[in-house]
Amino acid sequence: MNPELAVDLLKNTVIFALMVAGPFLVALLITGLISSLFQSVTSMQEQSLTFTPKLLVLALIAMLLGPWLLRQFMEFTVSTLTRMGTLGH
Repeated sequence: MNPELAVDLLKNTVIFALMVAGPFLVALLITGLISSLFQSVTSMQEQSLTFTPKLLVLALIAMLLGPWLLRQFMEFTVSTLTRMGTLGH
């Protein structure tokens, strides 16, 4: 295996992980900021006020992006396995 191929495979894997996790992280970050702002404005310090909206947003994002995520995972797996088959030559 060439070091260039290994580095390229690692780079593609990291970029893919960021692409898949990015929408979830951004949505949860915005939800957390909004719920923290709500808690500080109302002076309510209940833990379920931060956990419940994040859980609901996570479930909503997973349902909305489910087909896209599945397609991306399949394409990435097929391309990675195809490239791994050619690495030994």
